[in-house]
Amino acid sequence: MHLLSEFRYPTRWYSKLIVGLLAVTFFTLVAAGIIAGYVVYSIIVLPAGGNATLNLEGFPGQPEDLTYTVAGVGARDGWFFPGLKSAPTILLCPGYRASRGELLPLATALQDHEYNVFLFDFDRTGSSAGHATFGFREVQELRAAVSAIARRPDVDDSRFGLWGTNMGAYTATALAESDPRVRAIAVESVYDRPEDMVRLLGSRYGLGSIALLRSLAERSFLLLNYQDLKTPPLSARLSELAGVAKLFIEAADEPGLIDSTHQLFVASPDPKEEVMLPQGNYAGMLDDEKRTYENRVVSFFLLSLPPEVRARQ
Repeated sequence: MHLLSEFRYPTRWYSKLIVGLLAVTFFTLVAAGIIAGYVVYSIIVLPAGGNATLNLEGFPGQPEDLTYTVAGVGARDGWFFPGLKSAPTILLCPGYRASRGELLPLATALQDHEYNVFLFDFDRTGSSAGHATFGFREVQELRAAVSAIARRPDVDDSRFGLWGTNMGAYTATALAESDPRVRAIAVESVYDRPEDMVRLLGSRYGLGSIALLRSLAERSFLLLNYQDLKTPPLSARLSELAGVAKLFIEAADEPGLIDSTHQLFVASPDPKEEVMLPQGNYAGMLDDEKRTYENRVVSFFLLSLPPEVRARQ
């Protein structure tokens, strides 16, 4: 009792020192938790997407609205660009804080080569803001989109291609590892685990040099997604991609994801390709850069997932 009393009302120098250190430690942890929580909130909350509109009647390629449902999440919609009857469908998976509207030129380039193409957004419904799980929930959304398209009578329901960058790349790879309908993927700046993307984005908020804040931010993100904690990293399931054509795109302007993209390429089974580009971020490219990028992606799919195979059978 005397010891407890001394720490409650310290009279000796050493007890005052210990109480002071404990108080500083406590308030440091509280402050660090608040900062880490704010950073995680800023990272995962997506700005309001707005109502993505497209004049379907006047837009080249005659796209149409396609609505589907994600179990436990709700209704989603996207734009379906029809290609050759019974051709495979390529789904374009937007990256972190990107939208389907930014990918329209790439969709048109693929449709020009007779592919069916589908554009959609992750967790964006009308004008309400959404939130990112960096692949945990997005895989479920992508699977629902593939299943909805597979029910159409005018597509090849057993051959799909996927393209994506960062969050979209992780999601595309994760689905390809578990869904045999996916026959080819082109992924740019892909990471191994969702928390890897949180770490990268956290470093942009200045957490990279502060180990405590970095650790708290990652743990906070995982706590928010506790139901998905048993999800294995992409690297643990790469053997499932044997026979799936893979194009790994490394972007020099995204140095934080070059290593993870290369490591996944090295560990992946054949068939696979790797390419280094001076710039990623398709939406931010100049017109000439976009055309070069489109040609590379289209060429990959033409060789690995030709649109006319089913039609010739």
